[in-house]
Amino acid sequence: MKILVVSDTHGNIDSVVHNMENMGKFDMLFHLGDYVEDGLNIGRAFNIPTIIVRGNGDLLRPDYNFDELVEIKGKKIFLTHGHKYNVKQGITNLYYKALELNVDLVLFGHTHVPMIEKIDGLTIMNPGSPTYPRGFNRKNTVGILTINDIVEGKLIEIK
Repeated sequence: MKILVVSDTHGNIDSVVHNMENMGKFDMLFHLGDYVEDGLNIGRAFNIPTIIVRGNGDLLRPDYNFDELVEIKGKKIFLTHGHKYNVKQGITNLYYKALELNVDLVLFGHTHVPMIEKIDGLTIMNPGSPTYPRGFNRKNTVGILTINDIVEGKLIEIK
């Protein structure tokens, strides 16, 4: 299963749609907040099932949860925007939440800084932002997950 992971689009999805059209078919989209509507529109553009969590920029969308727990191909995945776990100060709170939930993968956004880290069999990934990047390299990025017997995540730079 191939999943597109996007966060922090903040109303601008053109680069995501344009760049991902040439990346082959995706089976699903995870949008990690800021803005919910963008997740809906990207999902429609690719005609794929979409799971969306709301972020701190989605406060007027109480119809979406801040966190979601999903299972795909026997792998448990925790999705969150991250602001409620103070991710700008580090991923320690996410790590302990992952242990509590006994998940294989944590996906979060909020910082706009892409990262993938593996700790004791747990993968923690932030796809960054395709429109408003932050961090040392300031590259527009999204994430791609491949879930089979194992979970593989990679970050893709888009223009």
